[in-house]
Amino acid sequence: MNISLAQLFIFGILAALANVLGGLILFPIGVHKTYKKFLKYILALGAGFMLAVSFIDVLPEVIEIWLQKGNSPTSEFLIYPMILLLFGYLLTQFFEHTIAPHFHLGEEVQSDHLISTSSAYTAVGGLLIHTFFDGVSISAAAQVDYKVGILVFIAVFLHKFPEGFTIASMVLAAGKGRKEVLLATSLIGLTTLLGVLAFYFIGASIGFTVAYALPIACGVTIYVAASDLIPEVNHHGGKRPLVSMAVFAGVALFFAVHYTLRSILGN
Repeated sequence: MNISLAQLFIFGILAALANVLGGLILFPIGVHKTYKKFLKYILALGAGFMLAVSFIDVLPEVIEIWLQKGNSPTSEFLIYPMILLLFGYLLTQFFEHTIAPHFHLGEEVQSDHLISTSSAYTAVGGLLIHTFFDGVSISAAAQVDYKVGILVFIAVFLHKFPEGFTIASMVLAAGKGRKEVLLATSLIGLTTLLGVLAFYFIGASIGFTVAYALPIACGVTIYVAASDLIPEVNHHGGKRPLVSMAVFAGVALFFAVHYTLRSILGN
C-alpha cells in the first residue's frame, strides 16, 4: 500500500500542531504545573516507542534496502548505511549540544534566573535539525512501507508535546510572551512539515533517496530517544518508578500497534 501526499501532509500537520499545543499549555499561568506531570509520562512513553520502532522496524528496513542495493551484497557492504546512521546521530549531537545548549523539560519556567534571548533562540535553532529529520523520517519510512511510516509518525507525534513545552519554557524564560511562544513552536512544527514535503518532492530528484535518508533519519531518531528523551525521563523521574515504567509501556505500545497494523495491512 503506497502512501499518498495527502496522508503525508496530514501526518506533518498533526505533528506540527502537537508542537504548538505543547507550548500553549503553559497558558494561563499555572496550568503548566498540572500538565507537566502528565508530560513526563508522555515523554517516557515516546522514548520507549521511538527506540522500539528504530530497532525493530526502521533499522531492519535500512539493512534490507542496502542488501538489495548492492550487486553482490555482503555483510561488509552494510558499513555504508551504518556510517550514515552514525552521521545522523552525530549531526544531532552537533546541532543540539555543540551549537546550541540543551535545556531540561520546562525547568526554565521555574527559575528565578532568566536566560538571554540569544540563548533561547540559539537553542530553538539547534532543535530545527532534528525536527526537520522528524519529517524526513516520516516521509522516508512511509515510502518504504506504509506500516513503518505510521509507526514512525506515532513515535514522532508522542514526543512533540513535550518538545513544544520545552521550547515554550525557554522562550518564556527569556522574558517573551504568548506571541513569541506561538511563533517559536510554529516554526519548529513547520520545520517538521517541511521535512515531510521536502523529501517527498525533491529528495529523489537530488539523489537523496530512501537508501540514504532512512539511515540518517534513523540515527537522528535514536539520538532523540536515547540521548535526549531517556536522560530527561531519568532526570524528572527521580524516585518515581512509574515514570521509568512508562518507557517500557512505550515499547509495549509499539508492539501492540505493530501487530495491529500487520493484521490490518498485512506484511
